[in-house]
Formats: sequence, structure tokens, C-alpha cells
Amino acid sequence: MSWLAFQNEAHLQEILAASQTTPQLIFKHSTRCSISSMVLNRFETSELFRSETVSCWFLDLIAYREISNMVAAETEVWHESPQCIVIDKSKVIYAESHGAIDAKVIQQLILDK
Repeated sequence: MSWLAFQNEAHLQEILAASQTTPQLIFKHSTRCSISSMVLNRFETSELFRSETVSCWFLDLIAYREISNMVAAETEVWHESPQCIVIDKSKVIYAESHGAIDAKVIQQLILDK
């Protein structure tokens, strides 16, 4: 799988609409943070990222900070980075940041639904 680029406000509406049929994952990444890079690398090598069970959206926090703020407001999930938010049927079912981001936990949540 590859990342879907989350770069504008319309993408949030696309994510919410698509979440009705397929869980949507938003990964907020800071290109200036070594922890964010480590967590991103760990996520990209996970079984979840290679599966087709979730659509994965990549949000570059440095380039698109206003979009990140919009996501925080819409989901009511306080912004952190790195951060992973999973939306299913327009509801947040998972939200973690930093080293707490766990692809195995996300995969289990999706399989159990």
C-alpha cells in the first residue's frame, strides 16, 4: 500500500465519506521530529500498512498545519505529533501519539468490528 496525500480541506470530507465503508487512518507526521520519523518507519513496515483493510492518509504537519488543526476540531482529538487517528463510520475509533501508536492494536480493532 502507499500513502494517500492529505493536503486540503476537501480530503477530510472524502475521508469521512469513505469511512462509511472502509476505516480511514490519518497519520500526522512532523518532518522535523526524529521521534515522528521513527514511529513512521515502524508503521510503514507493519502488516497493517501492507494490508487493504484500511486507507492510510499522510498529513505533513509542517506543510499543512491548518489542515491538522481542522482535523483536531472535527475529530475532537487534541493535536500531537506524531499522531495516528482511525475513523470508522465517521467516528474516531483510535487515537494515539508518539510511541503509543501501535499498528497491531489498530489492526485488531478493525478486524473485531
